[in-house]
Amino acid sequence: MNLFATWKPNPPCRIYVTQSSGDGKQVFPPPADQFRPLQSVFRRRLLTGVGAASLLAVGANFGGATSFLLGFSPEAARSLKLDALYPVGGYSRYIDTNEGFEFVYPESWLGDQTLLYRAAGKAERSLDPPPLGGGGGRRRNVNEPAVAFGPPGSTGELNVSVIVSPVSIDFSIEAFGGAEEVGEAIVRTITGSGKRPDVKGTLMACSLREDSIRKVNYYELEFEVESSVFHRHNVAVCCARKGRLFTLNAQAPESAWPQFKSQFYTIAHSFNLV
Repeated sequence: MNLFATWKPNPPCRIYVTQSSGDGKQVFPPPADQFRPLQSVFRRRLLTGVGAASLLAVGANFGGATSFLLGFSPEAARSLKLDALYPVGGYSRYIDTNEGFEFVYPESWLGDQTLLYRAAGKAERSLDPPPLGGGGGRRRNVNEPAVAFGPPGSTGELNVSVIVSPVSIDFSIEAFGGAEEVGEAIVRTITGSGKRPDVKGTLMACSLREDSIRKVNYYELEFEVESSVFHRHNVAVCCARKGRLFTLNAQAPESAWPQFKSQFYTIAHSFNLV
């Protein structure tokens, strides 16, 4: 007789723990069966934890996660001013709510440390009582930038800055003429209007950008300034509103201009009054 032909494997055995209770027996299912109803709870908590961690990573921009996600729709992110919190497309936004302007700059650029220390000192002095003799402290030079950014370790030849100067309430840039006339006037002012024969300025390009909503005209200019000791390429934006003249200027050594040309145009086109 073939024993293998008649042998059948026994079904899997289940081991139950029994406990005597009086004259009867109570049967307990195995641990796997006991904890099966909790699997959905554990799974839900795990997913919730992962989701919370993801939101935390996005909110804190861990590893550039937020910037990466916003990069899929950079225009929408910029319209919502999210680039003031997280870099978008390689640029960060600076918004000056006191002076009322904004622009973007390369995300790797840093604020001018001299201006930052001066601003901190000004805030500290504001806590001191006024002098008995009357009058305020030293007024900020009108040619001193309100803000400036540049690459880490730069000497200042490569940077972008904004100067806000007081002018008469009825001052109008349009009185100088069109974009080319405005550009020539600014270049003459920078070069000293002929008083500095060693400095030469050349207007390369000019255009007018109109904001019909805020009723502001932005004059965008590109020019070179050179002398026997330097040769710089500049992109500037000028506009005026309510007794203040705003001038954004991005400058680079002429040798570095091809490398930063695209970035300078992006900076200039982003400058707006708020």
